[in-house]
Amino acid sequence: MNQPRTPEKVLPPGRPKEERAPSGGSDPHAGGKRGGKILVVKLSSLGDVVHAMPAVQDIRRAYPNAEIDWVVERAFAPLVTRCEGVHRVIPCELRTWRKTPFAQKTRAEWRAFKHKLQAERYDAVIDLQGLSKSALVAWLARTTPDGRRIAMANQTEGSGYEAPTRWVADVAIRLEPHVHAVQRARLLCAQALGYTLEGPAHFGLKPGEHVALPWDPTGGPGNSFVARKACVALVHGSSRADKQWPVAAWITLGQRLNHSGFAVALAHGNAAEKAVSETIAAALDDAWVWPPLGLDAVTDTMAQCAGVIGVDSGLSHIAVALGLPHVQIYNFDTAWRTGPPQAEPKTSPQVSVFASPTPDVDAVWNAWDRLDTPVFCR
Repeated sequence: MNQPRTPEKVLPPGRPKEERAPSGGSDPHAGGKRGGKILVVKLSSLGDVVHAMPAVQDIRRAYPNAEIDWVVERAFAPLVTRCEGVHRVIPCELRTWRKTPFAQKTRAEWRAFKHKLQAERYDAVIDLQGLSKSALVAWLARTTPDGRRIAMANQTEGSGYEAPTRWVADVAIRLEPHVHAVQRARLLCAQALGYTLEGPAHFGLKPGEHVALPWDPTGGPGNSFVARKACVALVHGSSRADKQWPVAAWITLGQRLNHSGFAVALAHGNAAEKAVSETIAAALDDAWVWPPLGLDAVTDTMAQCAGVIGVDSGLSHIAVALGLPHVQIYNFDTAWRTGPPQAEPKTSPQVSVFASPTPDVDAVWNAWDRLDTPVFCR
């Protein structure tokens, strides 16, 4: 069990030092129980947004009546709307706006975003990103008279960090540098709001109803009385080429899955990834290349799968959040920071496999074979 430590006050040069004692209904330590308003700032990227979800569930557990809003890039808003306990999603498009900052469309959208952001006053604004862009959003947000802006005081290993995040903060909290991304967000919120972490991470990601229908090889609607074969999704795409796994390895893995009674689903996010999906599918007996899907439909469709095997990517992190049987493939020794929780395969349905330059097929297959996948498929 992690005990919260006293927050460290960090102020920029020239700013008068200010100590705020907890007081009344506006302080989140007390106000959360009565329905205090909390703003979470976690803008991107996909995996980082997923890793912040357990912190929201912790806040809900500590302060059941708290009202939690979340600022996020519009591309990831459909995922945050599926996170239990989020009252209001405030989408932004900083990635797009910074490309044409003086365009009329950008200025109009920026004004609309500020209006929505500043429609409420918050008892606590928590910057979980630690970058200049998230600091700007936190600074723009309005607080109650006793409200506070809270951020990290230091960089943690493998994560970006920029000084303005602590300049804007009323309270900056120092964290251990060697910490998992999920635990970092959980610890920051716990220390900021004065509660103790309890139990393992719970993501609270609930799929919706935007499920793509599987391909039917007969060309017809299929026989509704015949049980549909369990499907394993393969997530081969990544924005970084050095995180990818060889296509030949995916084909061999897919063939083993087919032989074991699983159909294979292949996800993709762009034309290049779709081409890889089609290459893999062409070498398999039972494979389904997903059509182009939005993030909401990808999440909802993945939730129907018997499991997921994928590289270190946002979609693989969604699989973890959904609680699916999952093997995550790492070419770098960074699973301690972003991978599934470390646990024995017999007690955890999710594991990571690391080797350099890449894990071999046997290692990935053996990890999958040890997971609790549906017996009727074997």
